Amino acid sequence: MNILLLACLLLPLLGFLLIFLGDGSERKVARIVSWITRVKGVCVIGLLSMWAASGFKSFEYQWFQLYQHDDYQFPVLFYLDGVGAAYLFCVWAIFSIIVKYCRVYMHRDAGYQRFFQTIFAFAFGLNIIVLSGSIDILFAGWEVVGISSFLLIAFYRHRWQPVRNALRAYTIYRFCDVGLLMGAWMSHLLFHESQHFSQMGSLFNNYVNNPLNYAVLSLLSALIILAASGKSAQFPFCFWLPRAMEGPTPSSAIFYGALSIHLGVFLLLRTMPIWSFHFLPRLIVFAIGLLTVIIASLSEKTQSNIKGQVAYASIAQVGFMFIELALGLETLALLHFMSNAFLRCYQLLVSPSIVAHLLRVEGAVNSDFYIKDRQKLQYLPTSLRDVLPDVLQNTLYVFALQEGQLEILVRSILWDPLKRLGAAMGRVNAWVKWFTAVALLIWLLIAVNNISPVAEVYLSIPVSVLMVLVSTSAFSQKHSPFKIWNSVAMSSFLAALAVWLMVPNAIFDELMFLSGIVPSWLLGLWVLSRLLKNEHFAESSFRYRAFAQTRPGMSLLLFISFLGMVGFPITPAFLGEDLLLSHAAGRHPWFALGITIAFVVNGIALARMFLRLSMGRAVRAEVREFHVG
Repeated sequence: MNILLLACLLLPLLGFLLIFLGDGSERKVARIVSWITRVKGVCVIGLLSMWAASGFKSFEYQWFQLYQHDDYQFPVLFYLDGVGAAYLFCVWAIFSIIVKYCRVYMHRDAGYQRFFQTIFAFAFGLNIIVLSGSIDILFAGWEVVGISSFLLIAFYRHRWQPVRNALRAYTIYRFCDVGLLMGAWMSHLLFHESQHFSQMGSLFNNYVNNPLNYAVLSLLSALIILAASGKSAQFPFCFWLPRAMEGPTPSSAIFYGALSIHLGVFLLLRTMPIWSFHFLPRLIVFAIGLLTVIIASLSEKTQSNIKGQVAYASIAQVGFMFIELALGLETLALLHFMSNAFLRCYQLLVSPSIVAHLLRVEGAVNSDFYIKDRQKLQYLPTSLRDVLPDVLQNTLYVFALQEGQLEILVRSILWDPLKRLGAAMGRVNAWVKWFTAVALLIWLLIAVNNISPVAEVYLSIPVSVLMVLVSTSAFSQKHSPFKIWNSVAMSSFLAALAVWLMVPNAIFDELMFLSGIVPSWLLGLWVLSRLLKNEHFAESSFRYRAFAQTRPGMSLLLFISFLGMVGFPITPAFLGEDLLLSHAAGRHPWFALGITIAFVVNGIALARMFLRLSMGRAVRAEVREFHVG
């Protein structure tokens, strides 16, 4: 079973590498996609058959130990049980359908190779989540799925609306990372060396009896619910999913109709022993699901496109799953997920054909055409036809049309304060900044030379505050990519410095974190200097540069450096983030929130900068072609 499990996990990664290293031939890409999908199907069926033959017992497999120091462990751990088996089967079945469909649907599309690269990266991340044995491994897959969604929403990169929607969705994803990042270090704090999903149920009873651990469990439950709500577009994050439908229809089907939208449900199922310990977390999950069902059901009625209607219908069904989980109906929620995933996948795949058919029907008649037949309603009494007063009907219509003003609410609570704080930081006089830097340097020298033990302890407080301020400065900066890039790097350096001041013995772990940040920072500086050599970014900072089309090699290097700077699991910075949070939580738990906010805000700032530089239409090339013609 170990070999089959690893094969199921790594085959999508192999497909991604083969497509990426290929010459871009559509025929070769289609052949690679076909064979990888077939082999994966054999492995999935074989794995599930062996698991069934063993009596459906939970199976745990530790591949290797990625890092171990003192009482900190990061095992690469996988776990298969009933929940994982159901999700793994759905992932394979729906992914196979989508891939077969896309081989024809994306025929002769300019982004044929790029589409399949991203879709295989998504499948790899999804397999990591489904088969993860701990929150740390789950978070790695969570990041891969998030960046794949980001790229597929912005797939039609010459149009500005998909690019903006990609940033909107990625912003919500990064905010949800607060829940998972802090949940990871809290699991270290609470469960110590035993963070396996397989042991979570038995460990739970040992920690509830202690009032302190009870409070920690409550906070951990809130963080998990936050991450699940954002990922599954539940209240108050319902607004981003219909906008994510800007990508190709097959990607909408596999991401936001079938699989990605249900990852919040999977997270709740996997962490059920944590958040279901008391009625209050259950009540919160129930309330989130109920509010989502009401808002999504109303908003669905006012959507002018079929993909938006399917999106809100899927959101509403996931809301019902949240309600089922709050009531303790795990099996029903799992069955509900499987049926809803296949239904929404089918609806989205046939939606282009349905729209084309209705347009042909409408064009063939000489009278008004309505999709829904309302003639039967004339036989009903007026009291049944118009139950609500006109004023209430109009109010509900406007409320649904505006999607409950949820986007404005989330923006005003989360992002506007950060922008105002960052703008205020940008207006600070340069002399004040230099004076602050010199004062911190003097204090740092005092701490290093052990002149004052107080300085060593309390210097981490202003350093951590400065770290957050620098991150917000990068978040609000729009006129200089170099300032954004350097501010994010400075924030990362300050995070490592603050943790080192709190835990001097953890110098090796800070260096591991910086070993992923520094090369990415230097690579990004070199790429930016090449890309913007003849560009005047400050004069037209809001124009998309379209470097992904005009200079694809440099754009790719910028994307790789962007991933390294945000702690994506391709450099030691990913492990370093977890180490920094663990060390900080052991001494001053308050610092974990600050460092998490800094990491999240840094990711959003760099994503916006990357989109501005890489996406868009190559205007100059079009003008040149026009004159030549």
